[in-house]
Amino acid sequence: MQEHMSDTRQLMLGNKAVARGLYEAGVCFISSYPGTPSTEITEEAAKYDEIYCEWAPNEKVAMESAFGASLAGRRSFCAQKHVGLNVAADPLYTMSYTGVNAGMVIGVADDAGMHSSQNEQDSRHHAIAAKVPMIEPSDSAEALEYTKLAYELSERFDTPVLLKMCTRVAHSQSVVVPGERVVPDRPYEKNIAKYVMMPGNAKKRHPIVEQRTKDLIAYAENCPLNRVEMGSDTSVGFITASTSYQYVREVFGADACILKLGMTNPLPEQLIRSFAASVDRLIVVEELDPIIENHVRSLGLAVSGKDLFPITDEFSQNLIAKAMGKETAPVRTLSDPIPPRPPVMCAGCPHRGLFYTLRKNKCTVLGDIGCYTLGAVQPLGAIEMTLCMGASIGAVHGFNKVRGEESEGKTVAVIGDSTFMHSGMTGLANVAYNQSNSTVIILDNSITGMTGHQQNPTTGYNIKGDPAGKIDLEALCRSMGFDHVRVVDPYRLDQCDEVLKEELAYHGPSVIISRRPCALLKYVKHKAPLHVDTDKCVGCKSCMRIGCPAISIKNGKAAIDTTLCVGCEVCSQLCKFGALQPAKED
Repeated sequence: MQEHMSDTRQLMLGNKAVARGLYEAGVCFISSYPGTPSTEITEEAAKYDEIYCEWAPNEKVAMESAFGASLAGRRSFCAQKHVGLNVAADPLYTMSYTGVNAGMVIGVADDAGMHSSQNEQDSRHHAIAAKVPMIEPSDSAEALEYTKLAYELSERFDTPVLLKMCTRVAHSQSVVVPGERVVPDRPYEKNIAKYVMMPGNAKKRHPIVEQRTKDLIAYAENCPLNRVEMGSDTSVGFITASTSYQYVREVFGADACILKLGMTNPLPEQLIRSFAASVDRLIVVEELDPIIENHVRSLGLAVSGKDLFPITDEFSQNLIAKAMGKETAPVRTLSDPIPPRPPVMCAGCPHRGLFYTLRKNKCTVLGDIGCYTLGAVQPLGAIEMTLCMGASIGAVHGFNKVRGEESEGKTVAVIGDSTFMHSGMTGLANVAYNQSNSTVIILDNSITGMTGHQQNPTTGYNIKGDPAGKIDLEALCRSMGFDHVRVVDPYRLDQCDEVLKEELAYHGPSVIISRRPCALLKYVKHKAPLHVDTDKCVGCKSCMRIGCPAISIKNGKAAIDTTLCVGCEVCSQLCKFGALQPAKED
């Protein structure tokens, strides 16, 4: 249990500050799906015993569960990254119509720069399209305070509220002052006209949504979320939000005139006009899409924005300074070039042997979202497509249906256990139902690996590590209509090769489960590191074909980094000369 903090100033990560805000706001229910950079919000909140927290199979389920808790009269929360909000968009857009009972806040973390994402979409578009308010903190102190304020807004305006984080706010630290927890209690009251969204009721709710937007615009004109900071230099006025605000303030100092927007949907009108009238030139500084800029322009105001700043990637102090013609801070450089270090799967990763087998058999591999996406990186170079969570299974079905015998015997889908629970089951049902001659490989490493070892419905443990319901993948696949369900150990290359060939030769839908726990799990006991018998090593580099970071070539011979090697012995199965050997016993 996390200690209840006194009113002392503390450094907190942005995500931890949001969790503290959830605690102080009296939130009772949190359901999320892990996704960088949002994951730590739920992990930190789970340390408070007063809050029920869970990992849901996906973001849609998480949002629907949080809505149910709100409907029951308890403040609720769900968190996801920006692409996760796409998955939850269906309930979000209709919750805008129903409104809420107890306050409901939806955390979404954008990833400008795509540090850990397949795109860098701007979640403000969802807020605009769904017609729900969005607020954006710019540091940890605001993350805490805005989270609490979001619940007041949610209940005052009868709406879910989007709390938008980003990588730099989520994962940076600043000072916060913790407060006390207050738990509101609202009764549940049956209201069919409000909560049953069949057409007759929905038509009556839509005008309420439009009026709410007008009321929120009026609120945005003079609210604590939006503020004007007038400096002495009125030649330029900046309109900005989130981390861009911090960069502008750092580059231009106390003399700058800034309209700092904490509510980015809906945007104020008179406040912007008044600020524009007080400066000679208006500039919008915002990452990704020109949403604030376009709004300002729609008010008939002259404004600069994307003509100065890029529409892609993260901003920085130097980027803004350079765009504005100011001197940039010096950047340290090294005289000698640093060799590139592309990301690779960890030493002992259970996926490595399976991907080697797929590459060896010249398979076309349609991939999915997870750390195993690194199977696309050389020297494995196995994965040829990655789109979104669960897409591998739907894609292999369509691919094989149109190409038929040309592809059926050599094309597979690969998907992780957590991703399969998230979005793979419906795709697999489609393969079974429409009798696709396709092989689906579930990469079961017994954890949600990419986001930092979170539990999922196949592990048998909940977010706190306590025993929970456990889904049997083999039984599930068979119940969906698969007669061919095989389990392989990816450390055994001969077994992987044999089973893969048999299932590709089988005419009909089949599933292979590649099962071995992630090598980084604490409970996994590794063998002693291998060593190289240099007398036997001929320098053929066969062991390098699996791309293990523990193996290198030194002086023409294989070398093993014993601090990395976990003794999986996959490399030794590639050596025809027996040069890679287990450590000798004393």
